Amino acid sequence: MDIVRLGDVQVARFTMQPGWRWSECIKPVADTESCRARHVGVVVTGRMHVAQDDGSEAEAGAGEAYVIEAGHNAWVVGEDTFVGYEFEARTVETHATTGSD
Repeated sequence: MDIVRLGDVQVARFTMQPGWRWSECIKPVADTESCRARHVGVVVTGRMHVAQDDGSEAEAGAGEAYVIEAGHNAWVVGEDTFVGYEFEARTVETHATTGSD
């Protein structure tokens, strides 16, 4: 993950390779059943599938904006690398501090 500072605003670029799954890559480190972060961003390349704890599911692909509430699992769909820019200040600050995607 890269952090870009635009004046007082921080933006995070998340890059996940094909096969990446939150439940396999981050859950063991986070020690929670699902991702507790809220995500607001836009997809540059690739596609991400999101399954919320409440049972709802959605996908976002290149050129689409997304809001993902806390309490979810997510994974890269297909063979393309997922690149997304995150604008949720709290999430960017947390990931910048912990260094986790």
